Amino acid sequence: MEQIISYFESINPILAALYATLFTWGLTALGASLVFFFKGYNRAVFDGMLGFTGGVMVAASFWSLLAPGIEMSPGEGFVKVIPAVVGFGLGALFLFGLDKVLPHLHVNFKESEKEGVKTPWHKTTLLVLAITLHNIPEGLAVGVLFGGVAAGFDGATIGGAVALAIGIGLQNFPEGFAVSMPIRRQGASRWKSFMYGQSSAIVEPIAAVIGAWAVMTFQPILPYALSFAAGAMIFVVVEEVIPETQRDKYTDIATLGFIGGFIVMMTLDVGLG
Repeated sequence: MEQIISYFESINPILAALYATLFTWGLTALGASLVFFFKGYNRAVFDGMLGFTGGVMVAASFWSLLAPGIEMSPGEGFVKVIPAVVGFGLGALFLFGLDKVLPHLHVNFKESEKEGVKTPWHKTTLLVLAITLHNIPEGLAVGVLFGGVAAGFDGATIGGAVALAIGIGLQNFPEGFAVSMPIRRQGASRWKSFMYGQSSAIVEPIAAVIGAWAVMTFQPILPYALSFAAGAMIFVVVEEVIPETQRDKYTDIATLGFIGGFIVMMTLDVGLG
């Protein structure tokens, strides 16, 4: 792990953000590849994996984003928390707007429950777009953190950025599976199901590069950018991930998965950051 951190310290931060999110994209593809080996999925395991995803995202929002953002903010008392409040609110509003505009369908929802503007797009496309919404703030968070390290902000470390990338990669694995398997059950070929599953994470490297570039170019926005990514991730968890895990009888398993995901992400961030 020390060699990995040293390597990321030695390269351009934008390139580091790109490599880190290519890793998270790769784990999405690995999860999607399970469609080649399984004909179906166990709903209890599926809900537990989704719960794990939510736990990682919530823990990352605080330990990797909000806490460092507040720490590096100037001022004292209420003044010190203003960037976090503004950024968090804007991040949530940004995802709220995308949720209302972008056509998508959550994994465990019926086709009649699709969200966003009305469209004739196939259910398969809507499923991919739903997971893509998850991945925008995740890629942005990794990029912003790498950019913050390059800008020399206290509280932003390569170890923390690597920990965030690992945590997001771990929860991307079940997300890839969560897209590919339902598409396979609709009658699509295994290859087509895999391609749809992995494509949901293409947005992560793009968002990461944009985030790193923005922070390096406009350094004062870093506390706001970190909180922005946190607000977007929390919105996704509350509006999408948790409801998806509560539509069947395995809510307890999903809750335990959430706790496990939170513990894993917290451990990674504290241990490496």
